[in-house]
Amino acid sequence: MLLVIALFLLLFVLSPGVGFAVVAAALVFELAELAFWRRFLRRYRIRSGPETMVGDRAEVEEPLAPEGTVRYRGEIWRARLRGGSAVRGQTVRIAGVDGLTLEVERNYP
Repeated sequence: MLLVIALFLLLFVLSPGVGFAVVAAALVFELAELAFWRRFLRRYRIRSGPETMVGDRAEVEEPLAPEGTVRYRGEIWRARLRGGSAVRGQTVRIAGVDGLTLEVERNYP
């Protein structure tokens, strides 16, 4: 944004010598800002996709024997329990995702 303002000043307000200096300073500032934000935001990776669900906890809505439903982040998902059964209100750990079905396992403390 600063670069656009500097170009406007160069074309319509300032003398050519001063205008070029202002544009050069604005360009350096813009590049420094870009480098700063790239470095700062590098530590905040965007996570998306089903692989981000693995390892999280979900609460059983319909009993899993071995199939039922769970609530994960406010959404109801079909789930398949690996071995055994789980009753409503229990917490299970998401072990994998198979299409729209979560593969879950019992959550042992």
